[in-house]
Amino acid sequence: MFGIDASTLAFILLAGGSAGAVAYAFLFQSMAHEKQAGKRLATVRRSDTERANVKASRDKVAEVAKRRKGVEDTLKELDNKQKAKDRNIKKPPLRIQLRQAGMRTTVRRFYIYSAISGLVVTFLAFVFGAPLIVLPGALLAGSVGLPRWVISFWRGRRVKAFLEEFPNALDVIIRAVKSGLPLNDGIKLISTDSAEPVRSEFRRIVEAQQVGMSIPEAAMRMGETMPCPEAGFFGIVIQIQQQAGGNLAEALGNLSRVLRDRKKMKAKIQALSMEAKASAAIIGALPFLVGFLVFLTSPAYIMPLFTTSTGNMILGCSLVWMSMGIMVMRKMMNFEV
Repeated sequence: MFGIDASTLAFILLAGGSAGAVAYAFLFQSMAHEKQAGKRLATVRRSDTERANVKASRDKVAEVAKRRKGVEDTLKELDNKQKAKDRNIKKPPLRIQLRQAGMRTTVRRFYIYSAISGLVVTFLAFVFGAPLIVLPGALLAGSVGLPRWVISFWRGRRVKAFLEEFPNALDVIIRAVKSGLPLNDGIKLISTDSAEPVRSEFRRIVEAQQVGMSIPEAAMRMGETMPCPEAGFFGIVIQIQQQAGGNLAEALGNLSRVLRDRKKMKAKIQALSMEAKASAAIIGALPFLVGFLVFLTSPAYIMPLFTTSTGNMILGCSLVWMSMGIMVMRKMMNFEV
Protein backbone atom coordinates (compact mmCIF):
# COMPACT_ATOMS: atom_id res chain seq x y z
CA MET A 1 0.00 0.00 0.00
CA PHE A 2 2.77 2.24 0.82
CA GLY A 3 4.95 0.86 -1.81
CA ILE A 4 6.34 4.03 -3.30
CA ASP A 5 9.87 3.57 -4.40
CA ALA A 6 12.66 6.08 -3.83
CA SER A 7 12.81 7.26 -7.43
CA THR A 8 9.16 8.15 -7.46
CA LEU A 9 9.50 10.05 -4.16
CA ALA A 10 12.51 11.92 -5.46
CA PHE A 11 10.60 12.83 -8.62
CA ILE A 12 7.72 14.20 -6.55
CA LEU A 13 10.05 16.28 -4.41
CA LEU A 14 11.85 17.62 -7.44
CA ALA A 15 8.55 18.47 -9.13
CA GLY A 16 7.31 20.31 -6.00
CA GLY A 17 10.59 22.21 -5.65
CA SER A 18 10.52 23.14 -9.32
CA ALA A 19 6.92 24.36 -9.05
CA GLY A 20 7.82 26.43 -5.92
CA ALA A 21 10.85 27.90 -7.69
CA VAL A 22 8.76 28.83 -10.71
CA ALA A 23 6.07 30.40 -8.46
CA TYR A 24 8.71 32.29 -6.48
CA ALA A 25 10.31 33.50 -9.71
CA PHE A 26 6.97 34.86 -10.91
CA LEU A 27 5.93 36.34 -7.52
CA PHE A 28 9.33 37.77 -6.50
CA GLN A 29 9.11 40.75 -8.86
CA SER A 30 5.56 41.54 -7.69
CA MET A 31 6.62 41.33 -4.03
CA ALA A 32 9.62 43.56 -4.72
CA HIS A 33 7.38 46.13 -6.39
CA GLU A 34 4.97 46.05 -3.45
CA LYS A 35 7.84 46.49 -1.00
CA GLN A 36 9.21 49.42 -2.95
CA ALA A 37 5.72 50.94 -3.16
CA GLY A 38 5.38 50.62 0.63
CA LYS A 39 8.74 52.34 1.12
CA ARG A 40 7.73 55.12 -1.26
CA LEU A 41 4.40 55.55 0.56
CA ALA A 42 6.16 55.72 3.93
CA THR A 43 8.63 58.24 2.51
CA VAL A 44 5.79 60.36 1.10
CA ARG A 45 3.92 60.23 4.38
CA ARG A 46 7.06 61.15 6.32
CA SER A 47 7.75 63.99 3.86
CA ASP A 48 4.20 65.28 4.22
CA THR A 49 4.52 65.22 8.02
CA GLU A 50 7.87 66.99 7.93
CA ARG A 51 6.52 69.51 5.43
CA ALA A 52 3.51 70.16 7.65
CA ASN A 53 5.78 70.58 10.68
CA VAL A 54 8.09 72.92 8.77
CA LYS A 55 5.12 74.93 7.53
CA ALA A 56 3.64 75.16 11.02
CA SER A 57 7.02 76.24 12.40
CA ARG A 58 7.44 78.77 9.60
CA ASP A 59 3.94 80.13 10.18
CA LYS A 60 4.64 80.40 13.90
CA VAL A 61 7.90 82.25 13.28
CA ALA A 62 6.15 84.54 10.78
CA GLU A 63 3.37 85.24 13.27
CA VAL A 64 5.89 86.02 16.02
CA ALA A 65 7.85 88.25 13.64
CA LYS A 66 4.67 90.00 12.54
CA ARG A 67 3.62 90.56 16.13
CA ARG A 68 7.09 91.80 17.05
CA LYS A 69 7.08 94.16 14.08
CA GLY A 70 3.66 95.43 15.11
CA VAL A 71 4.91 96.07 18.63
CA GLU A 72 8.05 97.79 17.30
CA ASP A 73 5.98 100.00 14.99
CA THR A 74 3.65 100.83 17.86
CA LEU A 75 6.57 101.66 20.14
CA LYS A 76 8.16 103.80 17.45
CA GLU A 77 4.92 105.68 16.86
CA LEU A 78 4.39 106.14 20.58
CA ASP A 79 7.99 107.27 21.00
CA ASN A 80 7.54 109.93 18.32
CA LYS A 81 4.34 111.10 19.97
CA GLN A 82 6.04 111.07 23.35
CA LYS A 83 8.94 113.16 22.04
CA ALA A 84 6.51 115.72 20.68
CA LYS A 85 4.71 115.76 24.01
CA ASP A 86 8.01 116.04 25.88
CA ARG A 87 8.81 119.16 23.92
CA ASN A 88 5.47 120.59 25.01
CA ILE A 89 6.11 119.45 28.57
CA LYS A 90 9.52 121.10 28.77
CA LYS A 91 8.42 124.37 27.19
CA PRO A 92 4.63 124.34 27.16
CA PRO A 93 2.53 127.39 26.32
CA LEU A 94 1.22 129.51 29.15
CA ARG A 95 -2.30 128.11 28.75
CA ILE A 96 -1.01 124.55 29.26
CA GLN A 97 1.16 125.65 32.20
CA LEU A 98 -1.92 127.01 33.93
CA ARG A 99 -3.73 123.69 33.39
CA GLN A 100 -0.74 121.71 34.63
CA ALA A 101 -0.63 123.84 37.77
CA GLY A 102 -4.32 123.11 38.40
CA MET A 103 -5.28 126.76 38.02
CA ARG A 104 -8.58 127.72 36.42
CA THR A 105 -7.33 131.20 35.58
CA THR A 106 -7.48 132.32 31.97
CA VAL A 107 -4.42 133.68 30.18
CA ARG A 108 -5.90 137.17 30.03
CA ARG A 109 -6.61 137.22 33.76
CA PHE A 110 -3.13 135.88 34.45
CA TYR A 111 -1.57 138.80 32.59
CA ILE A 112 -3.71 141.18 34.65
CA TYR A 113 -2.53 139.52 37.85
CA SER A 114 1.07 139.70 36.60
CA ALA A 115 0.78 143.45 35.97
CA ILE A 116 -0.68 143.98 39.43
CA SER A 117 2.12 141.89 40.97
CA GLY A 118 4.76 143.93 39.13
CA LEU A 119 3.28 147.21 40.36
CA VAL A 120 3.08 145.92 43.95
CA VAL A 121 6.70 144.71 43.94
CA THR A 122 7.89 148.00 42.43
CA PHE A 123 5.96 150.02 45.02
CA LEU A 124 7.41 147.95 47.86
CA ALA A 125 10.93 148.39 46.48
CA PHE A 126 10.38 152.15 46.28
CA VAL A 127 8.99 152.27 49.82
CA PHE A 128 11.99 150.39 51.24
CA GLY A 129 14.36 152.92 49.66
CA ALA A 130 15.64 151.06 46.63
CA PRO A 131 17.53 153.22 44.08
CA LEU A 132 15.61 154.38 41.03
CA ILE A 133 17.84 152.28 38.78
CA VAL A 134 16.60 149.15 40.56
CA LEU A 135 12.87 149.90 40.07
CA PRO A 136 12.68 148.70 36.41
CA GLY A 137 14.30 145.42 37.49
CA ALA A 138 11.79 145.12 40.33
CA LEU A 139 8.93 145.76 37.88
CA LEU A 140 10.25 143.09 35.52
CA ALA A 141 10.79 140.58 38.33
CA GLY A 142 7.35 141.23 39.83
CA SER A 143 5.43 141.07 36.56
CA VAL A 144 7.32 138.26 34.75
CA GLY A 145 9.48 136.33 37.18
CA LEU A 146 7.31 136.07 40.29
CA PRO A 147 4.02 134.91 38.62
CA ARG A 148 5.82 132.27 36.54
CA TRP A 149 7.73 131.09 39.59
CA VAL A 150 4.39 130.65 41.37
CA ILE A 151 3.10 128.59 38.42
CA SER A 152 6.26 126.47 38.44
CA PHE A 153 5.97 125.94 42.20
CA TRP A 154 2.33 124.85 41.96
CA ARG A 155 3.13 122.55 39.03
CA GLY A 156 5.88 120.86 41.00
CA ARG A 157 3.67 120.48 44.07
CA ARG A 158 0.84 119.04 41.99
CA VAL A 159 3.16 116.55 40.25
CA LYS A 160 4.56 115.47 43.62
CA ALA A 161 1.05 114.87 44.99
CA PHE A 162 0.15 112.93 41.83
CA LEU A 163 3.19 110.65 42.14
CA GLU A 164 2.36 109.95 45.78
CA GLU A 165 -1.11 108.62 44.91
CA PHE A 166 -0.65 107.25 41.38
CA PRO A 167 0.80 103.80 42.31
CA ASN A 168 -2.10 103.23 44.73
CA ALA A 169 -4.56 104.11 41.96
CA LEU A 170 -2.88 101.59 39.67
CA ASP A 171 -3.21 98.92 42.36
CA VAL A 172 -6.94 99.62 42.55
CA ILE A 173 -7.25 99.22 38.76
CA ILE A 174 -5.24 95.97 38.92
CA ARG A 175 -7.51 94.49 41.57
CA ALA A 176 -10.58 95.58 39.59
CA VAL A 177 -9.27 93.92 36.40
CA LYS A 178 -8.32 90.73 38.24
CA SER A 179 -11.81 90.54 39.76
CA GLY A 180 -13.35 90.58 36.28
CA LEU A 181 -14.32 94.23 35.91
CA PRO A 182 -13.49 96.02 32.66
CA LEU A 183 -10.80 98.70 32.57
CA ASN A 184 -13.43 101.41 32.14
CA ASP A 185 -15.02 100.59 35.50
CA GLY A 186 -11.64 100.68 37.23
CA ILE A 187 -10.93 104.13 35.81
CA LYS A 188 -14.36 105.36 36.89
CA LEU A 189 -13.66 104.04 40.37
CA ILE A 190 -10.44 106.08 40.54
CA SER A 191 -12.16 109.17 39.18
CA THR A 192 -14.65 109.17 42.06
CA ASP A 193 -12.82 107.75 45.09
CA SER A 194 -9.14 108.63 44.68
CA ALA A 195 -7.36 111.67 46.11
CA GLU A 196 -6.47 114.79 44.16
CA PRO A 197 -4.93 115.37 41.67
CA VAL A 198 -5.22 111.73 40.52
CA ARG A 199 -9.01 111.97 40.68
CA SER A 200 -9.08 114.98 38.33
CA GLU A 201 -6.75 113.35 35.81
CA PHE A 202 -8.79 110.14 35.63
CA ARG A 203 -11.98 112.16 35.50
CA ARG A 204 -10.63 113.75 32.31
CA ILE A 205 -10.21 110.25 30.86
CA VAL A 206 -13.83 109.40 31.71
CA GLU A 207 -15.05 112.68 30.21
CA ALA A 208 -13.02 112.03 27.04
CA GLN A 209 -14.67 108.60 26.74
CA GLN A 210 -18.09 110.18 26.99
CA VAL A 211 -17.37 112.29 23.90
CA GLY A 212 -16.28 109.26 21.87
CA MET A 213 -12.54 108.99 22.55
CA SER A 214 -11.03 105.59 23.31
CA ILE A 215 -9.31 104.80 26.60
CA PRO A 216 -5.76 104.56 25.11
CA GLU A 217 -6.12 107.93 23.35
CA ALA A 218 -7.49 109.56 26.49
CA ALA A 219 -4.72 108.00 28.61
CA MET A 220 -2.05 109.25 26.19
CA ARG A 221 -3.38 112.80 26.70
CA MET A 222 -2.74 112.66 30.44
CA GLY A 223 0.81 113.94 29.90
CA GLU A 224 -0.59 117.24 28.62
CA THR A 225 -2.07 118.12 32.01
CA MET A 226 0.36 116.18 34.23
CA PRO A 227 3.97 116.98 33.20
CA CYS A 228 5.75 113.86 34.44
CA PRO A 229 7.07 110.71 32.68
CA GLU A 230 4.95 108.43 34.87
CA ALA A 231 1.73 109.71 33.27
CA GLY A 232 3.19 108.96 29.84
CA PHE A 233 4.14 105.44 30.99
CA PHE A 234 0.51 104.72 31.86
CA GLY A 235 -0.70 105.82 28.43
CA ILE A 236 1.96 103.75 26.66
CA VAL A 237 1.07 100.61 28.63
CA ILE A 238 -2.62 100.97 27.81
CA GLN A 239 -1.87 101.68 24.14
CA ILE A 240 0.43 98.65 23.74
CA GLN A 241 -1.99 96.36 25.55
CA GLN A 242 -4.82 97.37 23.22
CA GLN A 243 -2.81 96.83 20.02
CA ALA A 244 -0.64 93.84 20.96
CA GLY A 245 -2.82 92.16 23.58
CA GLY A 246 -1.59 90.52 26.76
CA ASN A 247 -2.37 90.48 30.45
CA LEU A 248 -3.38 94.01 31.41
CA ALA A 249 -3.22 93.33 35.14
CA GLU A 250 0.34 92.05 34.84
CA ALA A 251 1.40 95.04 32.72
CA LEU A 252 -0.11 97.53 35.15
CA GLY A 253 1.45 95.61 38.06
CA ASN A 254 4.88 95.95 36.45
CA LEU A 255 4.23 99.66 35.93
CA SER A 256 3.19 100.11 39.56
CA ARG A 257 6.34 98.33 40.71
CA VAL A 258 8.50 100.50 38.43
CA LEU A 259 6.89 103.68 39.76
CA ARG A 260 7.54 102.62 43.35
CA ASP A 261 11.15 101.75 42.49
CA ARG A 262 11.59 105.17 40.90
CA LYS A 263 10.16 106.78 44.03
CA LYS A 264 12.58 104.83 46.23
CA MET A 265 15.48 105.80 43.98
CA LYS A 266 14.53 109.48 44.17
CA ALA A 267 14.32 109.29 47.96
CA LYS A 268 17.71 107.57 48.10
CA ILE A 269 19.28 110.20 45.86
CA GLN A 270 17.74 112.97 47.94
CA ALA A 271 19.13 111.42 51.11
CA LEU A 272 22.60 111.07 49.59
CA SER A 273 22.58 114.66 48.35
CA MET A 274 21.44 116.22 51.64
CA GLU A 275 25.04 116.74 52.73
CA ALA A 276 25.82 118.64 49.55
CA LYS A 277 22.62 120.66 49.90
CA ALA A 278 23.47 121.57 53.49
CA SER A 279 26.95 122.64 52.41
CA ALA A 280 25.49 124.73 49.60
CA ALA A 281 23.03 126.37 52.00
CA ILE A 282 25.81 127.23 54.44
CA ILE A 283 28.06 128.59 51.69
CA GLY A 284 25.22 130.65 50.24
CA ALA A 285 24.24 132.07 53.64
CA LEU A 286 27.78 132.93 54.80
CA PRO A 287 28.11 136.27 52.91
CA PHE A 288 24.80 137.54 54.30
CA LEU A 289 25.60 136.39 57.84
CA VAL A 290 29.09 137.89 57.72
CA GLY A 291 27.73 141.16 56.31
CA PHE A 292 25.07 141.33 59.03
CA LEU A 293 27.63 140.68 61.78
CA VAL A 294 29.98 143.31 60.36
CA PHE A 295 27.07 145.75 60.23
CA LEU A 296 26.34 145.07 63.91
CA THR A 297 29.96 145.48 65.00
CA SER A 298 31.30 148.11 62.55
CA PRO A 299 28.49 149.86 60.66
CA ALA A 300 30.78 152.57 59.28
CA TYR A 301 32.98 149.92 57.70
CA ILE A 302 30.24 148.29 55.59
CA MET A 303 27.90 151.20 54.88
CA PRO A 304 29.89 152.48 51.84
CA LEU A 305 28.64 149.38 50.00
CA PHE A 306 25.10 150.76 50.26
CA THR A 307 25.72 154.51 50.12
CA THR A 308 28.19 154.86 47.25
CA SER A 309 27.83 154.01 43.56
CA THR A 310 31.03 151.96 43.63
CA GLY A 311 29.72 149.97 46.57
CA ASN A 312 26.39 149.38 44.78
CA MET A 313 28.28 148.11 41.73
CA ILE A 314 30.32 145.75 43.91
CA LEU A 315 27.14 144.48 45.56
CA GLY A 316 25.47 143.95 42.19
CA CYS A 317 28.45 142.03 40.76
CA SER A 318 28.68 139.97 43.95
CA LEU A 319 25.00 139.06 43.78
CA VAL A 320 25.35 138.03 40.12
CA TRP A 321 28.34 135.80 40.85
CA MET A 322 26.66 134.31 43.90
CA SER A 323 23.53 133.58 41.90
CA MET A 324 25.59 131.83 39.23
CA GLY A 325 27.38 129.76 41.87
CA ILE A 326 24.12 128.78 43.55
CA MET A 327 22.59 127.75 40.23
CA VAL A 328 25.67 125.66 39.38
CA MET A 329 25.55 123.93 42.78
CA ARG A 330 21.82 123.33 42.39
CA LYS A 331 22.37 121.82 38.96
CA MET A 332 25.07 119.52 40.34
CA MET A 333 22.87 118.32 43.19
CA ASN A 334 19.69 117.63 41.19
CA PHE A 335 19.55 114.26 39.43
CA GLU A 336 16.90 113.11 37.01
CA VAL A 337 15.59 109.58 37.64
